[in-house]
Amino acid sequence: MEEPIAQDSTPIFQRIKDYLVGEIASGRWKEGDLVPSEQALVRQFGVSRMTVNRAVRELTAEQVLVRRQGSGTYVAPQKYQATLVEIRNIADEIRARGRAHRSHLRLLRAEIATDELAAEFELAPGEALYHSIIVHFENDVPIQVEDRWVNPACAPAYLEQDYTTITPNEHLMAAAPLQGATYGIEAQPAPREVAVMLGIGEGLPCLVLHRRTTSGGRVASVVTMWHPGHLARFTGSV
Repeated sequence: MEEPIAQDSTPIFQRIKDYLVGEIASGRWKEGDLVPSEQALVRQFGVSRMTVNRAVRELTAEQVLVRRQGSGTYVAPQKYQATLVEIRNIADEIRARGRAHRSHLRLLRAEIATDELAAEFELAPGEALYHSIIVHFENDVPIQVEDRWVNPACAPAYLEQDYTTITPNEHLMAAAPLQGATYGIEAQPAPREVAVMLGIGEGLPCLVLHRRTTSGGRVASVVTMWHPGHLARFTGSV
């Protein structure tokens, strides 16, 4: 006796969404490409305009697609993705996506810690810290401003590195092996200096990650990473 053929219980609007996402994921449709019109999708799937509109509307809300009045619907800019649970090198993450990483060093020097920073590092006020500001690019698009403070006792050679060829993460993982980390993430408007470095408008939303790492019983690094809100997505699993 033959077994009955299982019927696909996936709602048709979800199948349309899966088809559109699949075309993007496969690389057949790239960022900025015009996707088929709702009328074309109605003919392709043999469904109502309302069903197609729901699929397109939901993908637009999820920022997979973007609608332009009077022009059509396009593949939205892909979001830069960063992991939270695992601390990874941004250069490695970018290269894993098959894209090119480069960085631009904006500041690298020793500075006297403010009272707030000294408290975060559990140091006495007036102690010196190392300070760097680096802009990271993915395929020449600025995706992160890394504003990092480092404890000289944990990484005494921090100021001597060439951060156009390695990242602070790479140096610190070697000089101050990670013992633990705490982090927080929030949405903040871009201040003027950050907006200039990211190439976005002042006050536009950014996803901001603040992370504090420890090594050998000391606070080794405190870093604030600014990401354009329309490009960034953080992921993690446990």
